Amino acid sequence: MRIKWRHRASPAAPLALALLAATGCDGAPDARPAPTGASSGSVARVCAEPAAGPVKAPAGAVTVDPAVPGDLAAKTRSSPPNTTFWLRPGEHRLQPDRYAQVVPKKGNSYLGAPGAVLDGRRTNQYAFGGAAPDVTIRHLTVQGFVAPHNEGVVNHDSADGWVIEHATIQHNSGAGLMAGARQRVRASCLRGNGQYGMNAYKATGRISGLVVEGNEITGNNTGDWERRRPGCGCTGGVKFWAVDGADVRGNWVHDNRGTGLWADTNNNDFRIEDNVLEANDGAALIYETSYNAVVRKNTIRRNNWVEGRRHADRGDTFPFATVYLSESGGEPRVPARTDKIEIYRNLLENNWSGITLWENADRFCNSPANTSSGDCTLLVRDTDRCAQPAIATEPLYADCRWKTQRVDIHDNRFVLDKSVVGCTVQCDRMAVLSNYGTYPDWSPYQGERVAEAITREQHNRWRDNVYVGPWSFVAHDPSRTLGLGQWQSAPYRQDAGSTFRARDGG
Repeated sequence: MRIKWRHRASPAAPLALALLAATGCDGAPDARPAPTGASSGSVARVCAEPAAGPVKAPAGAVTVDPAVPGDLAAKTRSSPPNTTFWLRPGEHRLQPDRYAQVVPKKGNSYLGAPGAVLDGRRTNQYAFGGAAPDVTIRHLTVQGFVAPHNEGVVNHDSADGWVIEHATIQHNSGAGLMAGARQRVRASCLRGNGQYGMNAYKATGRISGLVVEGNEITGNNTGDWERRRPGCGCTGGVKFWAVDGADVRGNWVHDNRGTGLWADTNNNDFRIEDNVLEANDGAALIYETSYNAVVRKNTIRRNNWVEGRRHADRGDTFPFATVYLSESGGEPRVPARTDKIEIYRNLLENNWSGITLWENADRFCNSPANTSSGDCTLLVRDTDRCAQPAIATEPLYADCRWKTQRVDIHDNRFVLDKSVVGCTVQCDRMAVLSNYGTYPDWSPYQGERVAEAITREQHNRWRDNVYVGPWSFVAHDPSRTLGLGQWQSAPYRQDAGSTFRARDGG
């Protein structure tokens, strides 16, 4: 899924790889001080400090022997639902067949002893699959699996109610982890996977009640898929698709090649809070063609240095930002815990630009320019209704378009030192804008209609923020760069109550 009308391919990232080595996530010395969350004062350093599993089998558990290839899958098949399996220390293997995998039964639990590893040996595609609900995986390292593009290794079939805790899912192809409804992913290390750390995607229906809490999500997209498939929009630390209700809190999302957290297409009701999002090659957060979210008390720093710089070096004037809302906004008609997108009490420090609110005038239901695989908004179930002549009149004129609206950005701290970022231009912007509508020829949104709407009519507001450093502003379209006085004056009237100073203490 794409977020604007041009590609955002991701490069090789020597800077990010160097930072990754400094974290100790791949055995390197941990020379960098631990980052501090905006309010929590701690970070989920679980890759370097994983919690140990039980040293003895719990009462009633089935013991799995690493010396017997395929023992885990075989004992799963022969045991009833709700069985607990304890994996002894050592390297556990499946049978040497690409489709060999563990297919849990309802309510099964898999506990790893200290040093228990399930290794796909670059032969098996999937570790755990099937449709059984309410499966638990704890204290187990899963590595070396080769899931195909857009598929995942753990919970391959996106079954519901799984709990993944104190697990290490690393060095796999594809996504380390898929997600179903009511899934809980806690205190786990998702690192060095080929495409995503986690891909929250279900082939049919929507995912509800997802919790992603206290994890370290780092170094993912080792396959550099944006370079291999330019414009695919198919990489990042975590990708969310059609998730209805998610709590993403207390995670350390860092040094991913591409975007840190990316919610793409008809997500709703997100709370993204108390995370540390840092040193990702692209944006820290993208919220795309989605609804109703709270983004609060996060520390967001040193993101978008690689992708932002590359676009600037190409002469691209689009305000690529570290928090990027693309055709996303608050919608009271879509039930959620909030009816707007509220971004507040975050620290954004030395990122490549700040927050961009964007809306593509040519992207709407039934438009050939809609890259969301034929999806329509949550307000229109029948995409075919979004056609002339009905789309030119209400309610379809409003409801066939994902809107960046009702975004409230307040009480944040934005800090920029260009000498730290290593830039001179195009790394210092806040923006609210659209493009000139041109396509298709039957579109009712041609011309400046959407640019006027997102800038002046859709209740998007910055207020009561603190700015440190040199900042500029973009409104209406990419060519309209504003100084502070213009940004705060009519007709934009942004950042009422905000304070601005050149440097800390100034």
